[in-house]
Amino acid sequence: MTYLVKPKLHHPSLTHNKVGYTRRDYEGRISTLCAGCGHDSISAAIIQACWELDIEPHRVAKLSGIGCSSKTPDYFLGASHGFNTVHGRMPSVLTGANLANRDLLYLGVSGDGDSASIGLGQFANAMRRGVNMAYIVENNGVYGLTKGQFSATADRGSKSKKGVINSDSPIDLVGLALQLGATYVARSFSGDKAQLVPLIKGAIKHGGAAFIDIISPCVTFNNHGGSTKSYDYVRQHNEAVSRIDFMEQHSEITAEYPPGEVIEVAQHDGSLLRLRKLHTDYDPTDRYAALSFMNAHQARGEVVTGLLYIDPVAHDLHVSLNTNETPLNALGVGALCPGAKALDKINAALR
Repeated sequence: MTYLVKPKLHHPSLTHNKVGYTRRDYEGRISTLCAGCGHDSISAAIIQACWELDIEPHRVAKLSGIGCSSKTPDYFLGASHGFNTVHGRMPSVLTGANLANRDLLYLGVSGDGDSASIGLGQFANAMRRGVNMAYIVENNGVYGLTKGQFSATADRGSKSKKGVINSDSPIDLVGLALQLGATYVARSFSGDKAQLVPLIKGAIKHGGAAFIDIISPCVTFNNHGGSTKSYDYVRQHNEAVSRIDFMEQHSEITAEYPPGEVIEVAQHDGSLLRLRKLHTDYDPTDRYAALSFMNAHQARGEVVTGLLYIDPVAHDLHVSLNTNETPLNALGVGALCPGAKALDKINAALR
């Protein structure tokens, strides 16, 4: 068996950031995802964002659940803390870690299957509690690890690679995040690095519950006609169905366009993916206007991208619980276990 290993030597001409790291220092292992997968573009954007923010890698805790998306933390920030949880349970494990050590920067990576199905309750409570984290969903509308069934974010009327029509209503995680109280909500496209990198930087620095939904096309199981989350928006589905053991390599599709305009991004087969970027005069501090704006354009078949909402005075879970400024993992036994008298006082207050 052959393993791909990145060389440890770095070219001496690589640029260093303010804390002395090159961009290579923020990388991880070599990706094992399909060639052309949008998830790899997201990993590259996270690497770029952390390098530009001058973050020391050991100050980051990256957590994930189960799925193709949840594999990606292995491909960035190799020198940071990491934990791969069970399916859909990333938010609660991250919440516990955050309460124990508030000094770390928390990055939660999930997918539409991991967060919108089995983990929907976990997602909802992390948002409403204001856990200080950057929550990134790599959204492709399918279960990639189990061969492309519809996920809960697949649009009604979209078609599977076998030609099956999805009759279920989609779960819009952006709409839920807005309604549940997230204080930083954005949506982007994995092929738009110019937009994605600053959105990730903003989420990391936000100081509250930050959520980014990133449309990240699955080039293997959602690369067919009828999919609304694919590079090949109207592609004939049978081209992918018959190639189970062979995955044709495609070059990455990128997009750059000015704010306030709609762009039709040409796919490999000539089909089009329509994207709209927010206007420069859009007010991202109005939660309900953001929800209305997004729904209005969604009805036209457009995917609104950009920073949809931000609360400039957001509070996190530690503020709500009035926790000690010293991280709990740094407190001694005396502070963590104050004794029987303190317990009796607490119990008396609950009677």
